[in-house]
Amino acid sequence: MARWGLGKRLFYDKALSLDSTISCASCHKSALAFSDDIAFSLGVDNLVGTRNSPSLANVAYHPYFTREGGVPTLEMQILVPIQEHNEFNFNIVLIADRLRQDSTYVKMAFDAYERDINPFAITRSLACFERSLLSGYSPYDQFISHGKDDALSLSAIRGMNLFFSDKTKCSTCHSGFNFSNYTFENNGLYEEYEDEGRFRLTGEESDRALFKVPSLRNI
Repeated sequence: MARWGLGKRLFYDKALSLDSTISCASCHKSALAFSDDIAFSLGVDNLVGTRNSPSLANVAYHPYFTREGGVPTLEMQILVPIQEHNEFNFNIVLIADRLRQDSTYVKMAFDAYERDINPFAITRSLACFERSLLSGYSPYDQFISHGKDDALSLSAIRGMNLFFSDKTKCSTCHSGFNFSNYTFENNGLYEEYEDEGRFRLTGEESDRALFKVPSLRNI
């Protein structure tokens, strides 16, 4: 619980950004399933990001992170927005130096990890908190797994049947508990790709405009 508490405090603390104006929660809003509702999330100095912030609901189940899938652990992913110039534009070591001036953080880190408030404690506790953001009791779950026949309307049931049908094949990619098979797909919406997608990571032309299939939880 100490690790979760430290992670939650850090998640909502704007001290993690260079000018102390934004926090993780600034873009991953709890009222929006820990996601954002604008096309390009804003960073320090109101700089426009390159993408919007995906939901963190059930992020504990993701096999890899970022839209390109190039980050293997949640602990490592935390460093991405911290270092991005149009997001936090900061450095994890300098964040630790800043937080070390706060006696509450010093005590919380020792209680959680028996160590100073350092990059290890920051990334591990944030990951611990984010893994607790679970979603799994929607009306759909109640209908499918809990035997509540009245959880879905007749219209929703028709939509569900269509979603899982061979006619639409939605569930080919949006499958499983989290409604994602985590493959990389082209959504086919563009002819010119301003965002290069997975190509940005691999440099392989075949990966241009491919993105990790997003979860449909809390959509």
